[in-house]
Amino acid sequence: MTGDTTIIIGGGPAGLFCALQAAGDGRRVIVLEKKRSCGRKLLLAGSGQCNLTHDGEITDFFSHYGEHGAFLRPALLNFTNRNLIAFFEEHGLGMRAEPGGKVFPASRRSSDILAVLQRECERQGVGIRCSEPVHHVAREDGDFIVQSDANTMRADTLVIATGGASYPITGSSGDGYTLAGQLRHTITEIAPALAAVYIREYPFTDLAGISFSDLSIALFRGGKKIRQHTGDLLLTHTGLSGPGILDLSRYIRPGDQLKVAFLPGMNQDAIRSTVTATIAANGNRLVKTALAELPLPERFAKKLVELAEIPPDLNGANLSKKARSTLITSVAEYPFTVENLAGFDEAMVTRGGVSLAEINPKTMESRLVPHLYCIGEVLDIDGDTGGYNLQAAFSTAALAARRISGR
Repeated sequence: MTGDTTIIIGGGPAGLFCALQAAGDGRRVIVLEKKRSCGRKLLLAGSGQCNLTHDGEITDFFSHYGEHGAFLRPALLNFTNRNLIAFFEEHGLGMRAEPGGKVFPASRRSSDILAVLQRECERQGVGIRCSEPVHHVAREDGDFIVQSDANTMRADTLVIATGGASYPITGSSGDGYTLAGQLRHTITEIAPALAAVYIREYPFTDLAGISFSDLSIALFRGGKKIRQHTGDLLLTHTGLSGPGILDLSRYIRPGDQLKVAFLPGMNQDAIRSTVTATIAANGNRLVKTALAELPLPERFAKKLVELAEIPPDLNGANLSKKARSTLITSVAEYPFTVENLAGFDEAMVTRGGVSLAEINPKTMESRLVPHLYCIGEVLDIDGDTGGYNLQAAFSTAALAARRISGR
């Protein structure tokens, strides 16, 4: 194997899209996939329906990748959400934007996205070798030496597109970090992201499934507020989930405290005033009945009364100052202490990865090793829910392919 040969390690969406975009003009492109088939994690995306990207202006995407949106700017502008939608529509797969902005294939099947990618790889002459995990990579005389279970191969260009460490059963088990490390790249601390949060001494197990919209969620560490976020929240059997928690999870660590304001669209002072006025205006009614005037799920409101140790037959006029204060605080800033985050087998993506300081954001090429590219989730990038991570995978793949092909 000599001449213009590109080896891409990883047959997920980033790897396959980079392959089909880079192929042609006499260039040999080979994809090495460790599992028996490609795109296993892609098939799980959006519960099998594949939330491919998000609607709206591409400039609105930059704020959805934590502190790393600036790094992705060249990639996202080079290959936008409109370009991604157009690619699949031009290849016979209709796309549809749902209320809220999530974009899905009209068929609502992740398998249709994968089928287009594989068909186009075949049409472009890309060689896809499955059941061929790569164990070692090295640089020798200007070429890359790639060792798999079956072969030792040489290539002038190498792309690491192995994904992160989440959902390891799909093959996304962190191999790319080892391979990038073998080529002298720094790997930042990795941890689950877009992950549910387990809560210490969690009191709402029996309310699992109750959801809230647009709540204010504050993150505290060592008594100091470090983040404020607004989003939807879901009570689970063991803690908190929902888009608001998942998007914030990249910053959450065990031992942190989350304070949740359970009335949407209000700050804590406004909530305190609203709850105080509601109790006062319903002094002759039971406290649990008075709380029904607030936009709270009935079962949740009753649980707050129980947790405040307020007798079920007590009316608002006879509520003690301490009990009133406890109840108001529960609505305005309920405190949850984080036990842990869901592990890699449950988290949607990985926080951390190949250090962005060592990657050229205009090409996705390594600043340390010429003709080495890192794309997709193997990079220290994680996006919010809503299609942002898949868009980043396709956009970084397209940018690398553009450099590799010279187009």
